Amino acid sequence: MKLDQWAEDIEAIVDEWEKQEFLSEGDLFVIGCSTSEVAGERIGTSGSEEVAAMIFEKVQQLKQKIGVDIAFQCCEHLNRALVVEKKVMRERGFDPVSVVPVRKAGGSMAAYAFEQLEDAVVVENVRADAGIDIGETMIGMHLKPVVVPLRLKQRWVGHARVNSALTRPKLIGGPRAVYAT
Repeated sequence: MKLDQWAEDIEAIVDEWEKQEFLSEGDLFVIGCSTSEVAGERIGTSGSEEVAAMIFEKVQQLKQKIGVDIAFQCCEHLNRALVVEKKVMRERGFDPVSVVPVRKAGGSMAAYAFEQLEDAVVVENVRADAGIDIGETMIGMHLKPVVVPLRLKQRWVGHARVNSALTRPKLIGGPRAVYAT
């Protein structure tokens, strides 16, 4: 396992999110991650708590430095539900579901986040402002309606392709509409 190199990969991604000022305090940031894909295996086959711990630590920097709330997406076996802090659930009006993610049903990343977050709960869905998808776990269902792909310099964590996205308000109106820049 090349954990040190993978840590550099995710750190470069987090640094770019910070430096480009894509996020603001109070934004909701969703992360989907296949630790199997990071390690070069097929999604859902070789989950790793060690990889999850490394990614969790790096992503938490966004919370600490910017003040975003983070949601960790579970795998398809839990219908891509998300792990958040109970405080986030209450403040945002999310409804909890009764499940505890584990490596084989929820995924290593979500299971690790559930153990590490203060007062963790699982919610069925969110409307996030932005997010990263490590290993093509399909976070799009949890982003606000108008998604803007974000092309970061660092496009891989280990063997897993990374996709990033922002959202923007809908542009409504017709030919006479005026939009703020």
